[in-house]
Amino acid sequence: MPSSIGTAMTSMRMLPLALGIIVAVMTATSCKEEHREVVKGKLDLERVPTMLTRNVETLISDSGIMRYRITSPLWLMFDEASRPKWIFPDGLKLERYNDLAQKDATVECDSATYFKQEQLWRLDGHVKIFNTLNEKFLTQQLFWDQRNHTVYSDSFIHIEKSDRIIEGHGFRSNEKMTSYKINQVAGIFPTEGLKSAAGPDTINSPQPPASYPGDKPQEDESQNSTGNPALRVVKNN
Repeated sequence: MPSSIGTAMTSMRMLPLALGIIVAVMTATSCKEEHREVVKGKLDLERVPTMLTRNVETLISDSGIMRYRITSPLWLMFDEASRPKWIFPDGLKLERYNDLAQKDATVECDSATYFKQEQLWRLDGHVKIFNTLNEKFLTQQLFWDQRNHTVYSDSFIHIEKSDRIIEGHGFRSNEKMTSYKINQVAGIFPTEGLKSAAGPDTINSPQPPASYPGDKPQEDESQNSTGNPALRVVKNN
């Protein structure tokens, strides 16, 4: 008889535990079902990134050689979109390195888009480029065609060289920014004692309509300004 009472008391004590386990299992099952319903929804891959990365600092290499360092607060990858692209909506700093791992160019902008299939960069808003000669290029929009190794823009361009400042509309250059042409030159000024109306770090001149990625400005062979050699572009992690 005592044994029966003890068994009954033990069973009574185990009852809350058993109920707790049943409730936990039911809750987990309920959560699992709810989660399944959420992920069943169809995602718009044109608008929803396949990957989001914050505070990016990355190096990109080519054939085992470091070529670029990219730094950005936010990196959105749309690899499953009909036109795969990377977007850097909060700004981008890109550095390029030569074969000796020496930095030979720096690019900064307010936002950037990289079209993967075309290997084309579109840089927007306060675009600044510095080369190894410490020359500065300022514009509002710039395209960098990696496949054809060219850089071009239809926007207003401001170039600060060691001895002069050049301003104009429409720009085309080699990838190293050492040989370039301005389609419509607005003015050439001596550097000493002169400040451009645009200021040292910004361009506020009226802009022509933004070019569509892949469109290239017509070259004006009569306007040719050639810089010095030794420039390359940098890519980050």
